[in-house]
Amino acid sequence: MISMSYEELLKRGIAAIPKKTKTSERFVMPVARTQKAGAKTIIVNFNEVASALRREPAHLLKVLLKELATKGEMDQGGRLVVLGKFPDEFVNKKIEVYVKNYVLCPECGKPDTKLIKEGKFMFLVCEACGARHSIS
Repeated sequence: MISMSYEELLKRGIAAIPKKTKTSERFVMPVARTQKAGAKTIIVNFNEVASALRREPAHLLKVLLKELATKGEMDQGGRLVVLGKFPDEFVNKKIEVYVKNYVLCPECGKPDTKLIKEGKFMFLVCEACGARHSIS
């Protein structure tokens, strides 16, 4: 039987612990791809963006149209057609605002959240740390 000192066992145990990952390493912000069609902008991968954020497309649609201050609608292909010409960078900035307000936990910064509606109020509940915040 080989005996190890406490320090050797401790070093071996610490080496076996997985390294902690930061939220920015684990969570990748989805990027919206747009196409211009006359006076309209089409967000081609709208459903993919909503599923990457783990949010209902209807909620993302409502908030994004409000942020863009325009009208729009979903088509059958999972694309969002909005009235107005918007550059990719502008649309992606608005999605970043959505992520900050409706996806990332204000306490721990992790994206492991869900939206829960209770009566007239909507709450952002973090599945990682258990925090609960009301949102507008």
